[in-house]
Amino acid sequence: MREEEKKPTSTIRRILKQRWALSAIYIASAAIILAAAFLLQNSFDDSAKDGKEESAETGKNYGEPSVEVNSNLETIKMPVADADKSVIKKQFYDVNADEKAQEEALVFYNNRYEQNKGIDIAMEDGKSFDVKASLSGNVTKVQDDALLGNLVEVEHEDGVVTRYQSVKDIKVAVGDKVKQGQAIATAGKSQINEEAGVHVHFEIRKDNIALNPLDFVDKQASAIQSATEAEAEKEETPAVEGSEADKETPAVEGSEADKEETPAVEESEAEKEETPAVDETDESTDLESGTDEEGSVPGEDTTEESDSLKDSLNQSN
Repeated sequence: MREEEKKPTSTIRRILKQRWALSAIYIASAAIILAAAFLLQNSFDDSAKDGKEESAETGKNYGEPSVEVNSNLETIKMPVADADKSVIKKQFYDVNADEKAQEEALVFYNNRYEQNKGIDIAMEDGKSFDVKASLSGNVTKVQDDALLGNLVEVEHEDGVVTRYQSVKDIKVAVGDKVKQGQAIATAGKSQINEEAGVHVHFEIRKDNIALNPLDFVDKQASAIQSATEAEAEKEETPAVEGSEADKETPAVEGSEADKEETPAVEESEAEKEETPAVDETDESTDLESGTDEEGSVPGEDTTEESDSLKDSLNQSN
């Protein structure tokens, strides 16, 4: 038993006594340590990178004004708390309306008529009321103006802007974020439309073009974009049809004109063909009359010659 136990230990000692044994052990140990350090370093880098990306995404839009993500899905509301008790003092000027409606939508001030770019809303009892935000958005303009009765402008998505004029006791400032239904001011008066009394002048604009607010009340804000795109297509369609008609009409008319003019050409050719016939008749009449171009009569010469021949024959006989 002792001899068997000594054999493995003697083998290890023999290996350790070799010159390359210690160096091989050191190299193997170093490789193991380096591999472990490399794996640990990669795991630390990945965790740090994930943390940086998360923080970057979190603070990406930091400091920018926030807009409601679903503001485009909001339903446009009248800028009053109780729309059932409100009246419209002056309508929006619609270019497609009849003449009477257009006259009623004109604002007269300083001996001038101006088209009403919005609707003027008042209460039935004529009292003041809170002006509410029609849509959620960001306040971009607050302006004191005696003529218009002060102004608050709120910007929304897709270039849509709502304007509130003839207001007082303004409760918001530029840069504020307002929610739909939030009170932003109180109804007041304006010099440009004194006959409306205490009211709010409400406008909806798309890319700085005034739209009729009544066309979009109780509709989603996305309807404004759809309506403007449809209107733009309508304006472009007649121009395309007109250009095609202009291109086709001259060709058709020209071909018909050519067809109608063809007989006239044929007539002129017929006249040309008939012209020589007239000359031939003239020549034939000249020949029949026995006259040549100089007016002489060839027949007379021949008769005189025949008479002289007859006389000479008679004399010879």
